[in-house]
Amino acid sequence: MKIQQGDYTISDEKDLMDIKIIHQYLSEESYWCAGIPIDVVKKSIEGAHCFGIFLNENQIGFARVITDHATFAYLADVFVLPEHRGKGLSKWLMKTIVDNPELQGLRRWILATRDAHALYEQFGFTPLAKPDRFMELHNPNVYQKNA
Repeated sequence: MKIQQGDYTISDEKDLMDIKIIHQYLSEESYWCAGIPIDVVKKSIEGAHCFGIFLNENQIGFARVITDHATFAYLADVFVLPEHRGKGLSKWLMKTIVDNPELQGLRRWILATRDAHALYEQFGFTPLAKPDRFMELHNPNVYQKNA
């Protein structure tokens, strides 16, 4: 799938994903997986439905959906490089993801965010209705040396 908007393209073709750019952003600029090794990024892309935003041939945004394509999806690693923000690209990316034909009819979508609630609310995401039903096994320092 490829969708064009001006000079920008969104694609879910994994062979177009620029692992170096994705790894650089996630490991050096994200708050959620600082220090993530490149081999973990590669493996995470292999196991997910990925979406990239490209300006000409250069990747400038990314998101991945971990899903069984039947009942459940977890949205993760969403970013647009800072120099491309403020152009509506994250909204376009989210619309492309939630409208994707392969991701329709799912019973539940979830995500975690520290600061992008307003973006995700535009696409129907809400705080957990029953947070007491959810549990987690979380290792936030897994990518740190000597974790």
